[in-house]
Amino acid sequence: MKEKFSQLFKDKLFLVMFVLGLLTMVAAAGVLTIQRENSPQEHPYMQMQEPGAMAAEEKETESPIQIAGDSNAKREEIVITPAQTQAQEEEVRPQEEPVLQAGSGQEAAVPLVLDFSEAGKLAWPVMGNILLDYSMDTTIYFPTLDQYQCSPGVVIQAEVSQPVAAPANARVTAVGFDEEIGNFVELDLGNDYTAVCGQLKEVQVTENEYLEKGQLLGYVAEPTKYYSVEGSNVFFELRHSEEAVDPVGYFE
Repeated sequence: MKEKFSQLFKDKLFLVMFVLGLLTMVAAAGVLTIQRENSPQEHPYMQMQEPGAMAAEEKETESPIQIAGDSNAKREEIVITPAQTQAQEEEVRPQEEPVLQAGSGQEAAVPLVLDFSEAGKLAWPVMGNILLDYSMDTTIYFPTLDQYQCSPGVVIQAEVSQPVAAPANARVTAVGFDEEIGNFVELDLGNDYTAVCGQLKEVQVTENEYLEKGQLLGYVAEPTKYYSVEGSNVFFELRHSEEAVDPVGYFE
């Protein structure tokens, strides 16, 4: 009887120890599972790169940093030619208004000094014989009109298409047409002196244009009906304070 009781006690003790062992194993498995869930997991396909390769990639992706004034920096020598410098200056410089010159067809920005006087000298508008003289005190004979009348200017013989020149530095005050003297140019010589050149064609100047002495005014035209007998010519009249004066004494 005692031996049976002893054997039963041993069996119960073994069963208790076995159950405790199972519980211990279950508890240990649970702890491991919790630790794995809480710890970061690595991707199964992720591979560690070698330190040298990682450093090389960092150098490739790293953008260079330029330091202003770095004495070790290499500078590229640039040679600038005078033409390039001029082109750059023209780009930067604001566009300037062109300075108008005498004979530009417009009023000059810096006009010529018009200072003709009684002692001044005139260039001949054309070189030729005087067909009709200046005469305001007495009358002279006009062949085409077949009559005597006063003449406020001189009629100078010339060939058709011969160039006609400005007699002095002047400003063009009028360009027009007159039935008697044809196409004409009126000039301001300064100090209340004015001149008129008539019997012109292909006039080369415009109103308010400044002209230099000897500059082209136009060309000799066919004579008007008032001078058909005299032939082709240039009519030239000189005035002072709106009164006609004899131009012959002023010609060079």
